Amino acid sequence: MPATSLAAKAPGLLAGLAPPGVRQGVAQAALLLLGVFVAALGLKGFLLPNGFIDGGVTGIALLVSQLTGVPLSVLILVINIPFIGLGYYQLGPRFAGKTLLTILALAGALLVVELPPLTHDKLLIAVFGGFCLGAGVGLAMRGGGVLDGTEILAVYLSRLLPASVGDIVLIINIVIFGVAAWLLSVETALYSVLTYLAAAKTVDFILVGIEEYTGVTILSFHSVEIRDAIVNKLHRGTTVYECTQGFGSHGPQHLKMEAVFTIVTRLEVVRLTDEIRRIDPQAFVYTQSISDIKGGLIKKRALH
Repeated sequence: MPATSLAAKAPGLLAGLAPPGVRQGVAQAALLLLGVFVAALGLKGFLLPNGFIDGGVTGIALLVSQLTGVPLSVLILVINIPFIGLGYYQLGPRFAGKTLLTILALAGALLVVELPPLTHDKLLIAVFGGFCLGAGVGLAMRGGGVLDGTEILAVYLSRLLPASVGDIVLIINIVIFGVAAWLLSVETALYSVLTYLAAAKTVDFILVGIEEYTGVTILSFHSVEIRDAIVNKLHRGTTVYECTQGFGSHGPQHLKMEAVFTIVTRLEVVRLTDEIRRIDPQAFVYTQSISDIKGGLIKKRALH
């Protein structure tokens, strides 16, 4: 066999020979390293040179670094240590080990890598700095670790307090940006809020992306045709509920009908609604966001 042919087939041969656990480990390590690199790009190329901060532990480290002059690489490691310890007890040693190595890699990258400021436009700094930082955090989470310990603390506190993880993260970040407005300036705090929003939306897209799932409920007297279209054309499963009409445009109703429920990706919502409209233009359709799924015909990507 020619050498060029062997070289072309080598990656596939190695993938076939490597055990699934090894391939998964390599993929996770690659995601963690890529996340570290992208987060370092956001910090060194955008936020640090221009005095902006972010939310969470990274925001605390940026704020303390600006006020004290302590290197950010040291602060990110030191401030995250308590959260890594909390993660060890809450999520296990494997998660804590990955998180420690990831944060050490980020601290090392911030110490070694030198980047010139990529722009001095404040709006671009906030948007693209947040984008890079959020992409780094999201990639690290896909690799099984985290670059910011705030979520670990929020998960722990949510078990003790009558508040959700999102509520606790929001409260923490309100405090951080309030302190930034007091110690730095209101303008810096407002731009930093924009940075945080860009980062948060990027993390959501990295973790969920175009595979974000939507629950769709259809009430129609043509439920059989709609169910067949969902199964045969979209290749999705359905659940059928028997129900009775309540109060409609013509007053009280007592007609028996079926409600069809299915879960599709957001890219498939338009196609599904087009099929429903073709079968029954009078069908009542409502959608809802799905935060998590398990089982069924939909195969959700694992985070790590």
